[in-house]
Amino acid sequence: MNHKLVFTLLAMGSLVASPTVRAAAPQQKDYLSSIEADKIRDAETVNDRIKLFLTFADDRLKKFQYELEHPSTNRHGDMLNSLLNAYVGCVDDAADLIQLGLEKQDNIRQGVDMMSSRTKDFLTILEKLSTDGSERELYKENLDDAIEGTRDAMNDAEKAKKKVAPPPVRRKH
Repeated sequence: MNHKLVFTLLAMGSLVASPTVRAAAPQQKDYLSSIEADKIRDAETVNDRIKLFLTFADDRLKKFQYELEHPSTNRHGDMLNSLLNAYVGCVDDAADLIQLGLEKQDNIRQGVDMMSSRTKDFLTILEKLSTDGSERELYKENLDDAIEGTRDAMNDAEKAKKKVAPPPVRRKH
């Protein structure tokens, strides 16, 4: 009888503890690979995280273009939409980090500058796809969202440029 009581208490304890363990584990974004998520987690500064998210966004956009030029025979439309959603997620996360960096008054000037220049490049590609892209009916809705998200991120970066502390001025002695 004593063994049953111990077993029951252990089983109940593991049920109570398991949700706590899962809740404490950091959430991985579904559009990042485990290696990319590790890089984001290991980045030392907000500035570094912004740069990583923009690099990942660029990667998703290049993969999208490749998929358009070399359509796969297996779930081509799903692949295109997935890549656009992943691109938007990366750009949105970079924009969110800029806002966080501004609130914390971190040095995010490089990330803001990169966001400003890269989103202009991204927007050029996306707008060209919107007018000249093949198979637009497969991904038009997500492409429109990507264009809107990129414009928002570009506008946020331009506003952030005004709020970010200027770079330090070196004084000559």
